[in-house]
Amino acid sequence: MLKQHLQFKLSQKLSPQQIQLMKLIQLPTQAFEQRLKQELEENPALESGKAESEEFSDEYSDSYDESLDNESISTEEINIDDYLSDDEIPDYRTQSNNYSADEDEKTVPYAAGISFNQNLLNQLSTVYLDDTEWSIAEFLVGSVDESGYIRRPLSDITDDLAFTQNIYTDEKTVEKVLKVVQELDPPGVAARSLEECLLIQLKRKNPTPSIELAINILEKSFDQFSKKHYKKLIQKFDVNEEELKDAITEIEKLNPKPGGSYAGNNRIVEHVVPDFSIRIVDGELELTLNGRNAPELHVSKEYNEMLKGFKDAKQKSKEQKDTVLFIKQKLDAAKWFIDAIKQRQQTLFITMSTIMKHQEEYFLTGDERKLKPMILKDIADKINMDVSTVSRVANSKYVDTPYGTKLIKEFFSESMKNEEGEDVSTREIKKILENLIKEEEKKKPLTDDKLAKLLKEKGYPIARRTVAKYREQLGIPVARLRKQL
Repeated sequence: MLKQHLQFKLSQKLSPQQIQLMKLIQLPTQAFEQRLKQELEENPALESGKAESEEFSDEYSDSYDESLDNESISTEEINIDDYLSDDEIPDYRTQSNNYSADEDEKTVPYAAGISFNQNLLNQLSTVYLDDTEWSIAEFLVGSVDESGYIRRPLSDITDDLAFTQNIYTDEKTVEKVLKVVQELDPPGVAARSLEECLLIQLKRKNPTPSIELAINILEKSFDQFSKKHYKKLIQKFDVNEEELKDAITEIEKLNPKPGGSYAGNNRIVEHVVPDFSIRIVDGELELTLNGRNAPELHVSKEYNEMLKGFKDAKQKSKEQKDTVLFIKQKLDAAKWFIDAIKQRQQTLFITMSTIMKHQEEYFLTGDERKLKPMILKDIADKINMDVSTVSRVANSKYVDTPYGTKLIKEFFSESMKNEEGEDVSTREIKKILENLIKEEEKKKPLTDDKLAKLLKEKGYPIARRTVAKYREQLGIPVARLRKQL
C-alpha cells in the first residue's frame, strides 16, 4: 500500500564556491602553488604578476543597461561596466608585514641519479644467469620495495611469473635465483623478513665469536631476542652477560632497512615549506605568512578590451553575444578565485595569529611544558569560525619558529587538572613522561605503574592505563622492550 506524506527537513548545504574555498584553505604552500598554476592554465581571464601600469578609462563608469535582443541567448542582465571597472585589477599582494620577504623564487635542486631498482639490475648484469633465470631475477628485483624487502610469498611470485611473464617455473628455482639477488649490494637487500635481512648482513662479515653467536641467536631464538628475554638467551647459549652484550652490539650495527641506505634512489622527498614564520623582535612575537601564499593576480586586460569592443558595437550579432557570455563566465571565475585567495590569506593569518597569542609563553621560551591546553573549539570560538576550518589550517600547515619548524596541530592538546586543580596540557605531561623514561636505568626500565607513581609525586595524578596510552602515543615500547644489558 502506497502512502503519501509531507516531510519538512532543514538542512544546510555548502555552495560549490564555499567547498572550493575550504579546499584552498586546507592546502599547504607547495600544494597551493600547484593549484594556482592549474587555475591560471585553465582560466585565460586570470593572469599573474603585476597588472600593466596603464589603467582603463573611467569613461565607462556610467551605468550601462542596454537591452539586447533575446535570440535564444540572453545577455541583457550583463552589466558590462561591472567587468570594465579597474577596481578588480589590483596590485594584488598587499605590502604589509603580514607576508614574509619571499621575493626571490626558490627551487629545491634534486640530485640526478639512477633508481634503487635500476642500480640492482646494473649489478645483476655482471652475474652469469641463463635467459630464464635472468627473467626471474629481473622480476624479483622489480618486487623489491623501497625499504629493500620482498614482502610477497614466493608462491605468489611463481604464479605471477606464469600469468604475467609467461615463465613457468617452480618455487625451488625462484628461491635459488633469489639467493643470487640477495648477494647484491647493499647487504640485506631482497630479504623476506627482518630476521633474514639481518642474517644476510651478518654472514657477509668476517666470522668472530660475537658474530657467530649473533647468527645463532637470530637463527634459533629470534623471538626471544626480539622480546629481550636476555636471561633465557644466556642460559640457552651458555654464555655470560658480556658475551651476549657483544653479540647484541653486532646486531645493533646492522641496517634493518637496506633500501633506505641507497643515496641515489632518486626519490623526491617531500620538502616542508613553512606556511608561517614566527620571530621574536624586541621581546615581542611577530607573525608573517609565507609570501608564496600571496600571489599577484589580476583580470586579463585583453578580456576587458573584448568587453569594451562589445559595448561600443552598435549591432550585436549572435556570435558576439555567445562570446560575451563566455567572457562573463571566465571573468566571474577569475574574480571569485581572486576573492577566494584573499579569504584564504585572511583565514590563515587570523587563525595562526590567535594560536600564537594563546601559546605566547611557549613561543617566547620554546619550553614545551609551557604549552597551554588548547582544542580546536578554543580557537574557533575566538575567531568566530567553524571548528572544521581551524582543523584544515592546523592539520596541514607548518610554522617556522625560533625552535624549529613545527606542524601546527602539535600545539593542540587536551587538558587535565593537576593536584592544585589547575588545567594543564596533556602535552606537558607527555613531555615529563618522556623525560622520566629518558633518564631511567636501562637495565631496570620503569614500568607503567612506577611511572604513574612518579608523575603523581610531581603533582599529576593520572592512572596507569592513562600512562600506557600516553606512552604508546609517544611511540615508546613497554618496559621489558626498553631493557638493555
